[in-house]
Amino acid sequence: MVELFKEEIRDDGRQSSKGNQLKFVRDNIWYKADYLGYEGLAEYTVSKLLGFSNLDKTEYVDYDLEQITYNGNVYNGCRSKDFTDGWNLITLERLFKNVYGTGLNKVIYSVQNHEDRLKILVEQVERTTGLPDFGIYMNKMLTIDSIFLNEDRHTHNIAVLTNDKNEFRLAPIFDNGAGLMSDTMMDFPMSLDVIHSIDKVKSKTFCDDFAEQVDIAEKLYGEQIHFSFGYNDVKAIVDRCEIYDETVRERVIELVMQMRRRYEYLFKI
Repeated sequence: MVELFKEEIRDDGRQSSKGNQLKFVRDNIWYKADYLGYEGLAEYTVSKLLGFSNLDKTEYVDYDLEQITYNGNVYNGCRSKDFTDGWNLITLERLFKNVYGTGLNKVIYSVQNHEDRLKILVEQVERTTGLPDFGIYMNKMLTIDSIFLNEDRHTHNIAVLTNDKNEFRLAPIFDNGAGLMSDTMMDFPMSLDVIHSIDKVKSKTFCDDFAEQVDIAEKLYGEQIHFSFGYNDVKAIVDRCEIYDETVRERVIELVMQMRRRYEYLFKI
């Protein structure tokens, strides 16, 4: 458990569609307190399961669980090392407003065809930043979001790294805390039946259907990520999260396994 203070609160410039968690920085470690449910558990579980993928460890942020004491209250949450290495994190939305005076989200949703929306997003980011293969990066992110039901991935929540020389780098994939139906306060209370609720979770990147987003990303950029975890791996990871109630942990395991079955073709065990 760590006690954190007001002067350590940070705003990283990203916006959530559901409000913002308390975030803190101390000694190059970021801490995030749960806000609507079990975001820390979702963040931790997703990052550990990405270790069972073909991603390099530099391609995603690794999270650990943490209990945070702030202003007399105790929060469950998570922590991670600062990955910016002296660079600045800038969201795609803010980047495009700075360069063009209009947000990327408005540009994307001015187009009706969903495939064209992803093409425009990728092409505009590559043109603005000079980063190659941004489509492959988006493919990996969208696939992760689909398998783990991250309902909060939009242009305010996709970012790149930049420096004072106007150079750009890809950011590792991060911020999966809105996945796995972690919002138990508003949209996904614990009383919901998991299996019948999965299709109620909507994506936000360029359309509201996770499967369609992955289909389009694979059509344009191929299959870029594969996994190798099974039930025993998931259970071993989630069972370690004893700061969360057993019912919450059981729901997370059930959700992951349901989504694994839906995306069986991406598993190479």
